[in-house]
Amino acid sequence: MGLDWLFVAVIILIVFAVFDLIAGVSNDAVNFLNSAIGSHVAPRYVIIIVASIGIMVGVSFSSGMMEVARKGIFNPQFFTMPDLLTIFLGVVIAMFILLDLFNTYGLPTSTTVSIVFALLGGAVAVSILKILQTKGDLLTLYQYINTSKAMLIIFGILLSIFVAFSLGAIVQFFTRLLFTFDYVRRLKHYGAVWGGIAFSFIAYFILIRGAKGAFFITAETATAIKDNAFLILLIIFTISVVFLQILLFFKVNVLKPVVLVGTFALAMAFAANDLVNFIGVPVAGYQAYNLAHATEAPLMTLMVALGEKVPTQKLMMLIAGLIMVVTLWFSKKARTVTDTEISLGEQLDEEERFESIFLSRAIVGISIRFTNFLQFFIPVFAQRWLQTRLDTTQYRAETGGDKRPSFDLLRASVNMMVASAVISYATSQTLPLSTTYVTFMVAMGSSLSDRAWGRESAVYRIAGVFTVIGGWFLTALSAFIISGVIATIIFYTGGWGVPVPLFVVGYIIWQNHHTHKERTKHKDFGAVFNLRKITDVSQSISITFEHMAIFLEEIRVSVNTALTALFGQNEYVLKNEYKKIPKIQQWSNMIIANVFKCMRLLLRHEAHLYLKYAQTVRRIQKLSDGHRDIVQRAYLHVSNHHKGLLDIQKEEMKKVGNILDEMLIDVQKAFRSKDMHKYMEVQKRDIELREIAKRLNDQQIERIRSGESKTRLSILFYAIVGNAMMLSKQNLKLIEIFAETFGDLETKAEFDTD
Repeated sequence: MGLDWLFVAVIILIVFAVFDLIAGVSNDAVNFLNSAIGSHVAPRYVIIIVASIGIMVGVSFSSGMMEVARKGIFNPQFFTMPDLLTIFLGVVIAMFILLDLFNTYGLPTSTTVSIVFALLGGAVAVSILKILQTKGDLLTLYQYINTSKAMLIIFGILLSIFVAFSLGAIVQFFTRLLFTFDYVRRLKHYGAVWGGIAFSFIAYFILIRGAKGAFFITAETATAIKDNAFLILLIIFTISVVFLQILLFFKVNVLKPVVLVGTFALAMAFAANDLVNFIGVPVAGYQAYNLAHATEAPLMTLMVALGEKVPTQKLMMLIAGLIMVVTLWFSKKARTVTDTEISLGEQLDEEERFESIFLSRAIVGISIRFTNFLQFFIPVFAQRWLQTRLDTTQYRAETGGDKRPSFDLLRASVNMMVASAVISYATSQTLPLSTTYVTFMVAMGSSLSDRAWGRESAVYRIAGVFTVIGGWFLTALSAFIISGVIATIIFYTGGWGVPVPLFVVGYIIWQNHHTHKERTKHKDFGAVFNLRKITDVSQSISITFEHMAIFLEEIRVSVNTALTALFGQNEYVLKNEYKKIPKIQQWSNMIIANVFKCMRLLLRHEAHLYLKYAQTVRRIQKLSDGHRDIVQRAYLHVSNHHKGLLDIQKEEMKKVGNILDEMLIDVQKAFRSKDMHKYMEVQKRDIELREIAKRLNDQQIERIRSGESKTRLSILFYAIVGNAMMLSKQNLKLIEIFAETFGDLETKAEFDTD
């Protein structure tokens, strides 16, 4: 690898530093945005402004992670400059691939773990290759690698997961016992004291985390802060209590400043520590290039000088901070990752982002049995008292309409306080941990204590947590392997091997962008379907029928596509339609949930409409079942490579499909335009379809008798025609319910006007 290629390698490192910064913010923004956005402490733009200020303050603090990139994982005195650039290229490419992948699927992961294991993987690969090249002993590998650092980080991760979850659950449990879910009424009594405790931990977190690397805080000052921790906490607590009591006098919710200050603190810590991960490697590569270039043999000189401490360049940190802030404002993937964590802590039962797994079902089952066992030892009066203090029906959203927060400010403040306390203590004791892991597990622990994981949602929430945790360990393993493979390719091929991983990265970016776009589109439909809070029953019922129109359109297109693919034996298209089944089932569940919300209002105000409108639930379920059966049968028939339909069967099915298609279009138009007079047209099509189906049945019987249509073809034929008739019937019933419901609603509206 010549000097020209090495200079190009340095440029590539710098470019990937920008890419990694963008990907890193998109993933790690959840650390400091989760509690604020989930509780709706302020408008989103205000939260982003607070976080942006925290980031810009944080970038003024240099961090020890710069040292990790140069000498924390490997010993640079055993490597030449080309060796190090080979390792660093593997690291930045591997990190970007992993972070962009996790961002695409909305899963938070640790940037610290990513860089550590990517460095470890690249360094191990290059070290082994160097030993083999010189015909040395592989047992000397320990001289090249600082394995103790990696093991310490792994231990810190495992410990922080358990400690953060446990503390989050314990603190939230006792906090909720004190305040209950109707906490606003109790804030005036002891809100200032509790807020003072939270403020103290958060403010101390800012001090201890900032003192770790701030250029304007001397070593003596940092030591004094650590030695006088209790006194500092006491002073902050006293000032905070007085300040918050004044706010209470003016009827200000004292938890809002707590959450906003906590957002600032975690954003500052993120910029000061975590995001320097992405700058550390490119800066180390640039420094290695300059140090080697100043020697007589730049390609052969060992990088002993790289082990010395080098101050962080403030201009570079400032530019990095600006990139972070811009990404925070405009990254769609950052919002996706944030939504994942918030959904796992949702207070009320909403749509679930994860499917249950065996392990989550087993844990919930064991927990239920253990809880039932404990009830034998807890006095009845104590159980009743706990039930009244933890009564989730007292939960009241601070904001109305569709902007109901996912959890209240009390839990948000606990998340901030506990996460700040854990990170502050670990920092003061020089214990390694991941900010991502701590903030996520604290949020999950507080969700558990807050009964957000109820019987209806626990298996899905726990499955989601296991998915995220599994992703953390997958990150470490993947970073190690990918970085090592890329470093190996570049080591053997020199500069000519660099375009290969770059081409792979380009393809991955394109593929992930397409995937994220599709996932976002489906999620947006979910947001449309989700009526979080309804008050006007007539308007809400109207919206549910509009949702049914969207639902019917999706079924219509999917059935048409599946039938066309079946006729052409196109397994690829059928597989795509088969994958849509869970999404359509999810949409039907969400519409039904909205119907239930409307039914609760109808039961109180318009009971005579209750029974009519309630029948939509059964119709929607059957529509979903019919779609699933048609698509699944068609896919399995083709994927098992069975004989295709006869030409005459295809023609007959096309007639059935055309009538069903026209009927679905008519019903959609009726629901969207509120046209109650479409019933007769739909009824005619239903009659026509049944007459054709009867005729087709007779013709199919003849084909069976003659042996022309074999068993599997006959089963498939009857199943599709039968499901088409069932879908037709459900559409007819739906438009009948629609006409009757809106006829009564209009009559009621006219009566009210008169």
